Amino acid sequence: MVEEESVRVVRCGGSELNFRRAVFSADSKYIFCVSGDFVKVHSTATEECVHILQGHRNLVTGIQLNPNNHLQLYSCSFDGTIKLWDYIDGILIKTFIVGHKLHAIFTLACAEDSVFVIINKEKPDVFQLVSVKLPKSSSQEIEAKELSFVLDYINQSPKCIAFGNEGEYVAAVRDFYLSVYFFKKKTTSRFTLSSSKNKKHAKNNFTCVACHPKEDCIATGHKDGKIRLWRNFDDGKKYTYTCLHWHHDMVMDLAFSVTGTSLLSGGRESVLVEWRDATEKNKEFLPRLGATIEHISVSPAGDLFCTSHSDNKIIIIHRNLEASAVIQGLVKDSSISTGLMIDPRTKALVLNGKPGHLQFYSLQHDKQLYNLDIIQQEYINDYGLIQIELTKAAFGCYGNWLATVEKRQEKETELDLQMKLWMYNKKTQGFVLNTKINMPHEDHITAVCFCNAEKFENPTLVTASKDGHFKVWILTDDSDIYKKAVGWTCDFVGSYHKYQATNCCFSEDGSLLAVSFEEIVTIWDSETWELKCTFCQRAGNIRHLCFGRLTCSKYLLGATENGILCCWNLLSCALEWSAKLNIRVMEPDPHSENIAAISQSSVGSDLFVFKPSEPRPLYIQKNISREEVQWGVFVLRDVPESFTSEAYQWLNRSQFYFLTKSQSLLTFSTKSPEEKLTPTSKQLLAEESLPTTPFYFILGKHREQQDEKTNEALESERVQLPLTENIPAISELLHTPAHVLPSASFLCSKFVNSLLLSKETKSEEIPEDVDMEEEKESDDSDEENDFTEKTQDTNDTDLGEDIIHQLSKSEEKELRKFRKVDYSWLTVL
Repeated sequence: MVEEESVRVVRCGGSELNFRRAVFSADSKYIFCVSGDFVKVHSTATEECVHILQGHRNLVTGIQLNPNNHLQLYSCSFDGTIKLWDYIDGILIKTFIVGHKLHAIFTLACAEDSVFVIINKEKPDVFQLVSVKLPKSSSQEIEAKELSFVLDYINQSPKCIAFGNEGEYVAAVRDFYLSVYFFKKKTTSRFTLSSSKNKKHAKNNFTCVACHPKEDCIATGHKDGKIRLWRNFDDGKKYTYTCLHWHHDMVMDLAFSVTGTSLLSGGRESVLVEWRDATEKNKEFLPRLGATIEHISVSPAGDLFCTSHSDNKIIIIHRNLEASAVIQGLVKDSSISTGLMIDPRTKALVLNGKPGHLQFYSLQHDKQLYNLDIIQQEYINDYGLIQIELTKAAFGCYGNWLATVEKRQEKETELDLQMKLWMYNKKTQGFVLNTKINMPHEDHITAVCFCNAEKFENPTLVTASKDGHFKVWILTDDSDIYKKAVGWTCDFVGSYHKYQATNCCFSEDGSLLAVSFEEIVTIWDSETWELKCTFCQRAGNIRHLCFGRLTCSKYLLGATENGILCCWNLLSCALEWSAKLNIRVMEPDPHSENIAAISQSSVGSDLFVFKPSEPRPLYIQKNISREEVQWGVFVLRDVPESFTSEAYQWLNRSQFYFLTKSQSLLTFSTKSPEEKLTPTSKQLLAEESLPTTPFYFILGKHREQQDEKTNEALESERVQLPLTENIPAISELLHTPAHVLPSASFLCSKFVNSLLLSKETKSEEIPEDVDMEEEKESDDSDEENDFTEKTQDTNDTDLGEDIIHQLSKSEEKELRKFRKVDYSWLTVL
């Protein structure tokens, strides 16, 4: 039974992985990345997410390894706290309450009891680097109010702060200024470049900074694509710098290797550049990384690099500049014009991805499955270039067909439209282009929908356009005599008084087609394509249109731009009811009669769930998001929930996902992100700790076969063993991290005692002073009990002597004596 109070709006994935630099573990087995309010722990070998560190109440803005314990991780957030995690077990160790809004965190090995953070002081654009002393305490939450000022007038981005030469100094860049603070001398040196007043130096702005790990050398990136290497900066008069120049656009990030022998740089060219010995001649490239490089990280062991990209992905790269793994999040496109769809086959969320592509995103695993190239043209990253846009998409016939619409428009009079029909190929397990239609309409296409009714053997597609027409497309065999090739052709063109067609949808059984023409809704017979009736309320243009389902299939719903929700009865051809509601999203649940509508107000977005048969909402949730919700979709659950309350029953079979303006993916859930992890992901930590020696490779398969045989034998010889799940001693030992367990002397006697006597025996009820005659009688009865238990507890007659022996009373008396024995000698072992 799920408690009603546990249902809440949660982030279900899709958060930015490229918001901050990723961090490697000391052994390079794991990589940590910020993801909204959480920190994700990924395996560098398998790309799987093995832990989600959750506990912050706002956006996580920085992560760093604990320099004094490489199995621990620091994180900071806008909620004003610094948290210390054990990332192996995925548990929170301590929370330090700072109180200020924290923008970044830095750690130094030489500063044992303090960390450095960027805070915001008074004015919105004034940031400071301060040192925070972390007090030692046994309590879970500690206040850390002791702040020490380090640097002023800095940038809020952690890319603009770097510590050098094992913590001797810190360098900060902002605008045209480089500031270097020396900790021992407690002095600050400032260096200034020419401002933008001079056209020759118009793009001298600093963009990022990195410090050599062992030498006094600072590398800075600039807006004009140059990299400057600063030396002798401890003397303000004798400082020098040299320039490296390959990037044609701004340098997004810089990072030195662990030894300092090479410098890594990246930018909008999507190329990782390695400058060997920091010289112009010795440079190597890793090109075609797919999107702008925003962050570069180096593992503490020096064997791996990683780059974070603008398309929300992280690429893990070997030391020899070979990409080894890609962690791809939800791609944030400039506009989601296709809306949210569900692939009927993979149950993946489908929407606009990188330019010209549809992305298939797994909601369960919070990662991208694959990209489908729709436009099939090389994308050129140029702001002034008019690109081809993917505007509409729809799945039909249970995932067998996919329709897409793309457009390119340089001027108002020059519109280029193209519609493509893709067929699913079972052999290749992907979509193959079947039909390409140039200029299917003379103006922008506003809606695309398939008829998915079972009775329709011939696939049918309808498109609506601003040119005042809707067109019906059917699949025909008109290619050759063998009738093996099929293609799509236009079967019918409809219009209504030259109004623009804005929406279209089929009824559940496919017998009716509803098409909205601005303020008017028209109903068409799908067999004869005759106009049956029209509805008009003069309440503004129709923004959303959908039919009811199952028992509510006789209703048609329409939401107008003027904030009116109308429900028409198709049997009586009259308005059933209407409500004043400014609806931005209206989604019917395909597996029930419920419809979810999200309205926009000055405060935020509100959710209403209702059935068309009555205007009374089943569920209302105010302020589900402070920002505007643009899209929503229902997804069938793999395992149904068991809500008994009428208010939450709409969540039993389906789950509702919605996308905000900032492209945050949210849902209503009862589980935390950590609980959503698949069992295989949780086992990765244990599996990766096994040593892969030559002996392991030789005997690996033999061991697996042996395990399979033993498992089969155990299944065939299964006996009723006493359950150990409810024994407190065992649960304490197995479910508590080793480093926080109490001493062995505390748990030892408790643990051994729990194993001596089964809880199922009733030995404690028998008195100690038992007569010999009673013992003889009980021995006889024990033999009978043994026989009856063998027949009752198992149906397998071949088990024989493998059944657990029932203890006689004399044996139980002997065991009771052991309970009083002192086991403290075991603690010294």
